[in-house]
Formats: sequence, C-alpha cells, structure tokens
Amino acid sequence: MPLVNYSKDRGVAVFELHAQPANTYSYEMMKELDAAILDARMDEHVHVLVLTGAGEKFFCSGADINMLNGATPEFKYAFCLHANETLNRLEQTPKLVIAALNGHTVGGGLEVALAADLRVAKKDGGKIGLPEVKLGVLPGTGGTQRLARLLGRSRAIELMVTGKLMSFDEAQALGLVNAVLEGERFRENALDYAAAFVPPQAASMAVGRIKRAVTSGLEAGFSEGLALERELQQQLFLSNDAREGISAHIEKREPRFQGN
Repeated sequence: MPLVNYSKDRGVAVFELHAQPANTYSYEMMKELDAAILDARMDEHVHVLVLTGAGEKFFCSGADINMLNGATPEFKYAFCLHANETLNRLEQTPKLVIAALNGHTVGGGLEVALAADLRVAKKDGGKIGLPEVKLGVLPGTGGTQRLARLLGRSRAIELMVTGKLMSFDEAQALGLVNAVLEGERFRENALDYAAAFVPPQAASMAVGRIKRAVTSGLEAGFSEGLALERELQQQLFLSNDAREGISAHIEKREPRFQGN
C-alpha cells in the first residue's frame, strides 16, 4: 500500500499521507511525497496541490519515532536533510499548496504543514504545535525557520520553547491557520476551498507567480525582490489570462481563465 495516496479532483492534486494510526512520516514516505510533488508540478492540468492525512484523527504527528529509535546519528542527519529537501521542493513548486489539517498536527506534522502556502483546519479536529523541546530536541525539519517567518521571532520562540499545543481556533487567531472549516464534510470543504484557485474562476498562473514573488522575495533583499516582481509581471503581461482578465474588466463580465 502506498504511503502517499495521489489523486486529482477539478484541477487539484491531492496528496494523502497514509501511515496509520498517526500518519507519521518515514524516509520511504518522503520519497513518495517527493515523487508526487514532481509529478504534480509538471502536470499542466494541475493548478493547486492539497496535502492532507488519512483517517479522522491525525494530519501527521511527525517523524516515525520507531524508525529513529536506535538509528545512528549519521542516519538521523541524512533523514532530516532528505525531509528538508522534500519540503523545500513543496514550498518552491510554482503552484499554490494548501495543507488541509484533518486532525492533530504536531511536531514534524506541523513542520510539513508550514511548507504549504495556506493552511485550513477541521473545526474541533485536534491540536497543533511543536512540542519537540519535551523530547530534548528542536523542530529539525524547517520548523524553527518557517514558524519565525510566519509568526515573527518572539511568538515563534515562545511556542517552541514551551512546546504548547493549541486548538485550531487558537491557531487561526495567531495567523498559523488561515481558515477553520466545518468538520462534517471537511475533505469536500477543503477541496472546494482549493478549487477557488483553479481556472476558469481563478488565474492560476498569476497565483503561482504571486507565490514565487513572495517566497523568493522574502529570502532576498528588497531591491532584488522588486526586480523579481517586475520580471514575473512581465511574464504575466504576455499570458492569455492577463489578456482575458483585462478584456473581461473592460467588457464588465466575469473572466474565464485558462491558467496560461
């Protein structure tokens, strides 16, 4: 049985982490996720990626402790490096990535979700946080860096050094979660949320370029970020979607985007 179930729905690629009971990730799961990300990135019919967990209780509870228990320091280091490379690929893919948090999202599970662009969560679906300090370690799959960039230095340090777990509603109030969706039809609600960024209702090419401008620009200087913004805008001016969007605005009608 695959550890990452890959399916498509209305222009949305869905990656379901499948390692019950807690959807912990392993070296093998990260290899499958890496391959799925590459496949979706190159598929012209996929405009948005959604990452979720199998079952009702867990999105992901982090790395498989049984795999790490007794492993050599060299293996642990190599595993963290590989997991970071996979999450970097997810973060850098030029398509919108949404983490649909269907249950508890803790430790490395939250680090996976932080590599997404947006996070939506199931109402009363579970807890979220980075409790690694209680194991005597730090969030080692990008958590220290991504959480600080998302919430700011002081708040990120506070959450990590206390190991606090919170509800999804609390996480939304902090800006860690973008939306909390009703739980009865959570998967369908999350896919509806994602489909709003898919043609014809959305200019997915522009959405992807916005992501790239923000993600890459934050890691560069301000002037370099502005230069990247101008380059990406020039690409969009040459697109069919820009022509359609401008024409629809002038003609006072709803645009019908194609994603190119």
